[in-house]
Amino acid sequence: MTTQRVRWGVLGAGNIAKTFVSDLLAQGLEVAAVGSRDAAKAAEFAAEFSIPASHGSYEDLVADPHVDVVYIATPQTLHAEQALLAIGAGKPVLVEKSFTSTAAEAEHVVAAARAKGVFAMEAMWTRFLPTADAIGDVLERGAIGELVSFTSSHFQNLDVSPTSRHGDPSLGGGVMADLGVYGISMASQLLGPATTILVDGEASELGVDLSASVLMRHGAGRSSATLTRMDAPGSNRAAIVGSDGWIDIDAVFYASTSFTVYDGGGPQRELLRFDRPQHVGRGMQFQALEVERCLHAGELESPRMPLDESVAIMAVLDEVRASIAAQAAAP
Repeated sequence: MTTQRVRWGVLGAGNIAKTFVSDLLAQGLEVAAVGSRDAAKAAEFAAEFSIPASHGSYEDLVADPHVDVVYIATPQTLHAEQALLAIGAGKPVLVEKSFTSTAAEAEHVVAAARAKGVFAMEAMWTRFLPTADAIGDVLERGAIGELVSFTSSHFQNLDVSPTSRHGDPSLGGGVMADLGVYGISMASQLLGPATTILVDGEASELGVDLSASVLMRHGAGRSSATLTRMDAPGSNRAAIVGSDGWIDIDAVFYASTSFTVYDGGGPQRELLRFDRPQHVGRGMQFQALEVERCLHAGELESPRMPLDESVAIMAVLDEVRASIAAQAAAP
């Protein structure tokens, strides 16, 4: 692409799409169209955000010549199908996390994007926040030495009834897809791929994973612990531990927040305090800016959220959910 403005098309008109569009517009980015299976809902969404075009089908959205890149904001069970639809139309795609329902689906999407020569990325928005950039700077300077471990706690008291989005398996409900993926993804980013996975958890009567405790080894003596559940509140903090110190990340650890760096050489000593950065909205615009950077540079994937890593993360989610299902089925 040239340096012309990138025109976004939004596939889906639910709450996450509204947050995404609000953040993009506040950043001065361009949203050209929205698509939904419900034409009236798409039109209402377009009117709310002054979006020029609305479409009553996903096919029409991805075919819109005024759309340069498609953001997929539907339940996880639809991600693979819709990503393939956009890729088939030759449109770059940003797919809301979790990337797909399974690792096999993720592999299919990645293979299609590479075969078509089309950009694709998982919308793990937390990786692109100013907080994440600041933590990356601390680690790059070696302020806490060699990384040893990462721990995270992600608890929310959500509606997990069978008819809710979180409790309905047909809508991709489950704690790992919505909450646990943040800790798993951050552990992967910091420590590399998991080599061993130990799991304990609980499932609903419909087989939806409600809670999980995930211990992972990452090689070279590194380990991570991800604690998550979606039927109770919690601290939602995290910590990165190194050989010479550690970073305490305040709640909520996966969003724009503050953190403190401590020196581990002797009595506890604060080295750095990073306050919550000020920016508009939730911060979903930063991932969009990365997509636009990649498109202008002619890159087919982001080095900050590689496609192979998204597949590997989906494989971890598959293993965790399979383990919880097996525990639930045991007498």
